[in-house]
Amino acid sequence: MKNNSILSLSATGFHRIAYTEWGNTTAPRTVVCVHGLTRNGRDFDVLAAALADEARVVCPDVAGRGASGWLADSSAYAYPQYLADMAALIARLDTDGVDWIGTSMGGMIGMFLAAQPNTPVCRLIVNDVGPFIPKAALQRIAEYVGAGRSFADVAEVEAYLREVHAPFGPLSDDQWRHLAEHSVRDDGDGRLALHYDPGIADAFRHGPVEEIDDVDLWPIWDRITCPVLVLRGAESDLLPVETAAEMGTRGPKAEIVEIAGCGHAPMLMDESQIAVVRDWLRATG
Repeated sequence: MKNNSILSLSATGFHRIAYTEWGNTTAPRTVVCVHGLTRNGRDFDVLAAALADEARVVCPDVAGRGASGWLADSSAYAYPQYLADMAALIARLDTDGVDWIGTSMGGMIGMFLAAQPNTPVCRLIVNDVGPFIPKAALQRIAEYVGAGRSFADVAEVEAYLREVHAPFGPLSDDQWRHLAEHSVRDDGDGRLALHYDPGIADAFRHGPVEEIDDVDLWPIWDRITCPVLVLRGAESDLLPVETAAEMGTRGPKAEIVEIAGCGHAPMLMDESQIAVVRDWLRATG
């Protein structure tokens, strides 16, 4: 694994997009893995290591998360900026096509990119998100994102993550500790804060939590033509079973795989989950 970054542009100036890179730059395929709303690219360390013998794997931190720069205007934390940043990243990778693995927000970014004319997305794996998102799930997330919590040490962070992200599924102690270690930053007062800009909450909510509404992006889904695999946590509240089923019958007519023992969202750290991803990429390659 090596760390790298690019400069990307927003309306208020340049910001840095950090990413980790695995495997050989001359590999025949490039896989881009993009995380969820409050997470970062280090979530994919286990998956990336498993795929690195067959592909170049790139795991960016979306703007405002992890090692990437924060935006001067918090209202820019939205999909137009994320798409522009990822387009700049793909250009830096100097490849005509990528396979995209996206969890939650990362899956949404992948869907938007895959729906564009002349898209560089060759194959798309969408992890526990779809073109319809019920408002109840968004309101649940809005309750904790940007809450401004601080922690005395990594152990407190881990305990918090185990509670808030229990739907990630039955992770090992080492895996929870890995997530905790890569989820914190120094808050400047001798304590730890979660490793993202609290300003992402403003753009996510767009107002009071009770005013958050359903998201309906079926027209985007219907424009996707590349092969798609949809992973659904069997207990997910963000990707209803009915939505997942419809994703298999319209637009790209995705293959649907349900992951037992998980809600939103499977972390793709378990060997059985990794095998689903690896086998699908091999079968459609």
